[in-house]
Amino acid sequence: MSWRATVLTLFPDMFPGPVGASLLGKALEKNLWSLDVRDIREHGLGKHRTVDDTPSGGGPGMVMRADVACAALDAAANGTPQIYLSPRGKPLTQARVRELSSGPGVTLLCGRFEGLDQRTIEARNLEEVSLGDFVLAGGEIAAMALIEAAVRLIPGVLGAEASPTEESFENGLLEYPQYTRPQSFEGRDIPSVLTGGNHSEIAKWRRAQAEGLTRARRPDLWALYEKPKG
Repeated sequence: MSWRATVLTLFPDMFPGPVGASLLGKALEKNLWSLDVRDIREHGLGKHRTVDDTPSGGGPGMVMRADVACAALDAAANGTPQIYLSPRGKPLTQARVRELSSGPGVTLLCGRFEGLDQRTIEARNLEEVSLGDFVLAGGEIAAMALIEAAVRLIPGVLGAEASPTEESFENGLLEYPQYTRPQSFEGRDIPSVLTGGNHSEIAKWRRAQAEGLTRARRPDLWALYEKPKG
């Protein structure tokens, strides 16, 4: 059975979007993974399929109802991890993406409005995941990002099987700079070590570049990288 992404959203027409293009789209056509998009509003209440209500205690906006959200989750339940895309969630990491990619798939709940009734998260033991310290209008873009990150690690999706192993975050460091032809561009040359043919020296240069970039740009990652293992 192929890796399966199940998405619960109020805007199903947004999918597949970017995850249906390029190599991911070709892999979808080849059934290397599957996408099941479900409209939360199918579980809405009354004539108008209501999915939200005013916040308890007052405040602006609307909150997605627990009874509606849980009904949508229960209808889609398939044994995959259930994730709620939320700015207050734990930051998504490459390590977590790799775990999800190696499993059967994922179920993603895309929030809207002012958020989701807390009882949904507690009652269905949802994992809250964030893309970063910023807020989007809804969880759909975040869901697409998570799906793309996971699907590209599925064997056969990318052309070069070794490519993901040297990317940023895979070894705790940011990726080293990349170059290609022409040899000279606007007065800037490709570093000579990369064209000298000495693979040992190339590996040393790339490691040094990755370490330098990580130390300068992501001191948080550098601190973890330097931390003694064991």
